[in-house]
Formats: sequence, C-alpha cells, structure tokens
Amino acid sequence: MTPATRQKVLGLYRKIFQIARKWQSASGQTEETIKEKEYIKNEAKTLFRKNKHVTDPKLIKQCIEECEARIEIGLHYNIPYPRPIHLPPMGLAHKQGRTLRHQEKLRKISKPIYLKSHDEVS
Repeated sequence: MTPATRQKVLGLYRKIFQIARKWQSASGQTEETIKEKEYIKNEAKTLFRKNKHVTDPKLIKQCIEECEARIEIGLHYNIPYPRPIHLPPMGLAHKQGRTLRHQEKLRKISKPIYLKSHDEVS
C-alpha cells in the first residue's frame, strides 16, 4: 500500500469515528442514537479489520469507494444501515428460461457499490 493510500484509508477510519461521535438518530431518541452509534463503530471496526491484509490496489480502491459511498449515503439519509436494493426474485431473468446461475450473476453485477461487503459481514 502506498503512503498516500494508507493516509486516505486512515483518514476515512478517523472520519467514520468522528461521524459516530456526533451522530444523532432520525427519531431523536437517546437509546436509538446510542444503538446507531455502536452500529457505526462496530461496522467500521469489522470491515477495516477484515480488509486489513488486502494488497491489491484495485481491491483497495474499491474498498475506499465503498466506504466513501456508505458515508455519503448514511449522512444524506441519516440512516447508518446500508440501504437495501429492491430486486424481485428472478426479476432480472429473461422470459426464455435462463439458468439460476445466470440470474445470480446478474444480481451480483447489479448490486450497488455500497453493499459489496455488507452480505459478507452480516
């Protein structure tokens, strides 16, 4: 990892914890705010530790982009949890009997960047 990339990653990590420290839930309830703050911290720790040994520059760039996207979406919607995608089962398959494997491939391709690591962790 280059020094510039390392600084970017560490900066994102610090930014997440600053956001968690200042976070207020949309409902305004204290217990909900505490729960969401803990979720933000635990999610950050889990994902950063999981990707600690990643050395491929393309994969590192993808992780950085996912982190930035999740930060922006979380701040915009005031929801720390990943926004789900709404694709009905077999919603991407063609009418002429495509295989389930092709359906899964299409579903994986259509998954937004901010959800790439969500299924792996949860």
